[in-house]
Amino acid sequence: MSLVETIAHGPVIELRLARAPVNALNPELCADLVQALADAVAADAGGIVLSGGPKVFSAGLDVPYLLSLGDDQSALLQAWNVFFAAARALIACPVPVVAAMAGHAPAGGCVLALCCDYRIMSEGPYRIGLNETQVGLVAPEGIQALLARVVGPHRSERLLVAGAMPDAAEALRIGLVDELTGIDEVATRARAWLEELLQLPRKPMLETRRIARAAAVDCLREDRIDLSRFVSRWMEPDTQAGLRAMLARIG
Repeated sequence: MSLVETIAHGPVIELRLARAPVNALNPELCADLVQALADAVAADAGGIVLSGGPKVFSAGLDVPYLLSLGDDQSALLQAWNVFFAAARALIACPVPVVAAMAGHAPAGGCVLALCCDYRIMSEGPYRIGLNETQVGLVAPEGIQALLARVVGPHRSERLLVAGAMPDAAEALRIGLVDELTGIDEVATRARAWLEELLQLPRKPMLETRRIARAAAVDCLREDRIDLSRFVSRWMEPDTQAGLRAMLARIG
């Protein structure tokens, strides 16, 4: 059974991450997302809504699973490759995708949102951002460029260096999200945004979008992610200690 639920709303297809409790991104969920995106495009979706659970859109990569792999660098590379396959499928999707975030979106959850055309978040105490430095990681250059494309280079630098996680109101102010709404209306607003876009002449809209998003797609080129270097850093003692400390805090 897929960890991504597919819900048709006319020309808009909603893909809902469905791995309780917090949609931690393990290889199975990421692979299911890649397949669900391909199936939606094959079904001639006009647009796609990517949604998650209430209060948590996605908590990011499944850190306990990754830590369980120990020093198996091949398995770690495989796990990270599947995550980036999902990110690339989102960012290169031939039809518009809206992130409908009814809750927190840290780290990998934020990356998935950044890969979408438009980001809607629920009002309230929810946070979004790339908190890698907080746990001893370095966000790959391509991910840093993806954030800078959305919020600008200077603000991106400040967020990345601090590992900051702005709340919903601040995320809206700086352009990290495009719109806030009530927690129960996030997916509905996402569909409404897409339905308005789909009123435009289809081919010119899609071609303009393809050209405009070329730089975003380029951010996830393999050489700009450099997974071998990332996994080597993941294995460093400081990083492992930071990750285990994070799990102790939230456990």
